[in-house]
Amino acid sequence: MFENLTLLTLQHYWWAIIALLGSILVFMLFVQGGQTLIYTLGKTDLQRKIVVNALGRKWDLTFTTLVTFGGAAFASFPLFYATSFGGAYWLWMIILFAFIFQAVSYEYRTKPNNFLGHKTYEVFLFINGLLGTLLLGVLVSTFFTGSQFSVSDMNSSTWESSTRGLELLLNFTQYNTYINISLGLAVFFLSRVLASMYFMNSVDEKEILSRVKKQLIINSILFLIFFLFFISNILFISGYAYKPDDGEVFLEPYKYLNNLIEMPVVAVILIIGVITVLTGIIRGYFFFDKHGNSSIWFTGFGTILTVFSLLLVAAYNNTCFYPSTFDLQSSLTIENASSSKYTLTTMSYVSLFVPFVIAYIWYAWSALNKKKITREEMENDSHAY
Repeated sequence: MFENLTLLTLQHYWWAIIALLGSILVFMLFVQGGQTLIYTLGKTDLQRKIVVNALGRKWDLTFTTLVTFGGAAFASFPLFYATSFGGAYWLWMIILFAFIFQAVSYEYRTKPNNFLGHKTYEVFLFINGLLGTLLLGVLVSTFFTGSQFSVSDMNSSTWESSTRGLELLLNFTQYNTYINISLGLAVFFLSRVLASMYFMNSVDEKEILSRVKKQLIINSILFLIFFLFFISNILFISGYAYKPDDGEVFLEPYKYLNNLIEMPVVAVILIIGVITVLTGIIRGYFFFDKHGNSSIWFTGFGTILTVFSLLLVAAYNNTCFYPSTFDLQSSLTIENASSSKYTLTTMSYVSLFVPFVIAYIWYAWSALNKKKITREEMENDSHAY
C-alpha cells in the first residue's frame, strides 16, 4: 500500500502525522495548566489534594503523547530532530527536567517520610506547568519565525548561537522574540482554560468549581490576546518559501496568509477550530451548570483542529517548516529533512498504530472519569497522590 506512494506524498503524509500528534499534545497540556492552578483553586490541604488527584489521573497521557511525538519526529524528519533537539539544547533540557519534576512529584508527594513536604512537590508541579507550556509554545513559534542554525553539505547541522536556544526567548532586540513569547503565553493560558474545563468535567466540589469559573474567563481573555497577536503577526510577515524544482529558499511576502488562501481546506479547518474553541469557552462560562461538563470536548477538539491546521500551514505549499535566520538556504523543508523513502514507507505501516494511541487516551480518560472526584473520596483514599 504505502510502497506505491511517491516520496513527496509520504513526506506530506508524515508531516500530517507529526501535526496531528503535536495538536493532541497541545490539548493534553491541560494537565500542565491545571498544575499552575493548584493554589489558585485549592485553599485548603484537602482542596489541593482534590486538584492534584484530578490531574494525577491524566498526567501520564501528556507524557505518552510527548514521547510519541518525539519518536515520530525522529523517525520521519531526523535532520529536524537533530537540528532542534541538539541545537536548541537548553530549551529542550529545561523542558526535559520540568517533566522529570512532574513525574517525581506525583510519585513522591504523599509518600511516607516525605522530607521535602507536599509544598515542595507542588512547586515542582507549578514549574512543570509553567515551563512545559511556555517553552513548547516558543519552540513551535520558530516554525514560522526561524532559528539560528546552518546545515552543511553533509547534512551536519550547527547551532550558530552560543546560548543554544535561549535566544529564542530572551533576545529582546529581535521582534521575532516577541512573536515567540506570544505563542508561548497563548499556549500557557490555553492550557489553563482547558484545565478549568477539565475540573468542571471531573471534580465535584462546590468551592473549587466556583473558583474555576472565574479562572476560565480570566485565562480565556489572556489566551485570546496573545493568540491574536501571534496570528496577526504571522499572517502578515514574510514567510520562508522554496522553489520545488531546485529547493532554493526565498522570502515571500504574506507567505502564511497565501498558504491559507491557496489551501482552502486548511483554512476551513482553522476557522472551524477557532470557532469550536470559542464555543467551548462560551458554553463553559455562560452555561456552566448545563454544559460545563462537556465544554472541554468543544474547546479540546477545537484546539486540535487549530494547531493541526497551523502546523500544515507551516510546512505545506512549498514552505520551510524550520527556517534558518542565519543561512536562508539551510532552512529545512519536508523534502530535504525527511528520511529515505524506504524508512518512510516502513514507518508508515507503524503509523497505523496512531489510532491506538488515540484510543488509549480515550479509554484511559473514560475509565478514570466514570466518577467525579469528591471530598469524601479524598478523605478516605490512603493511596491518593
